[in-house]
Amino acid sequence: MHPAASIIVFTTLSGLGYGLAGWLGTGVLAPEFLSTKILHGLALVLISLGLLSSTLHLGNPQRAWRAFSQWRTSWLSREGVLAVLTFVPLTLAAYLSIFEDRAIPAVGLIGTAGCIATVYCTAMIYASLRSIDAWHSWLTPACYLIFAATGGLLIAGLGTIMRYESSTALSLPAIPLLALAWGFKAAWWRRLRALPSTSTPESATGLGAIGRVRLFERPHINDNYLTREMGYRVARKHAARLSRLAVVYGGVVPALLLGLTAIAGGGAPTLFFQFGAVLLFGLGVAVERWLFFAEARHAVMNYY
Repeated sequence: MHPAASIIVFTTLSGLGYGLAGWLGTGVLAPEFLSTKILHGLALVLISLGLLSSTLHLGNPQRAWRAFSQWRTSWLSREGVLAVLTFVPLTLAAYLSIFEDRAIPAVGLIGTAGCIATVYCTAMIYASLRSIDAWHSWLTPACYLIFAATGGLLIAGLGTIMRYESSTALSLPAIPLLALAWGFKAAWWRRLRALPSTSTPESATGLGAIGRVRLFERPHINDNYLTREMGYRVARKHAARLSRLAVVYGGVVPALLLGLTAIAGGGAPTLFFQFGAVLLFGLGVAVERWLFFAEARHAVMNYY
């Protein structure tokens, strides 16, 4: 599949934003602190930028509103509806924290539930596609959810350090979450690279009973939408190298930086290490999302 930059930005930023908003909704940070107010605003900004970037991939963005009407059958439509509905408790929670220095637990928990449901629907847009074997697995929503939770906790850790300087109350718990996230992704990659194709030229054409089917001539002389969007190929050796880089720079190095926050003893070094962990994790997730699309193969390419 073609790894469109807009979709990579969408899934990366919105995942981090929903993860952060979800943790804030549980009350891990006191609402009256300035750092909490900043993080509430940051969560809404990340979510908004992510959702807006997703419209850039549409052929006719002005018709995006029509996607909301198919929520009974479409995961894309469900995601859109939930994204809008979830903005209500998230905005209310941000308002209460920023202007009234308080939080209503019920509002926060409703927002957290909405964040989880929205990220799940985003993942199911891909996991529900039987025509793409790589995505059609329970590991796809599991990875999306755990990556969102990990990124959100990492950013929330900045809030505790900004307020208490030497606090690692949220930094150290993020280390096992990092291991869990990349562990799930490693399982996803192992499944992908050992996955036999369930769709072959024989099954795609229905001519398997006659014998082996081979391509005699391309259906089209020039590239078309299908070949551009679904015919992207990345060499296996390059994909393996990129996946290792994503794990190292998005998982191992952030975990080491989180460990250093406990040794630094507070102040600017602690904040620097936590910020570095957040930044590198975000870059690692962006690479992971690029591979998520680049390594996927649509069954329609059997015709090409």
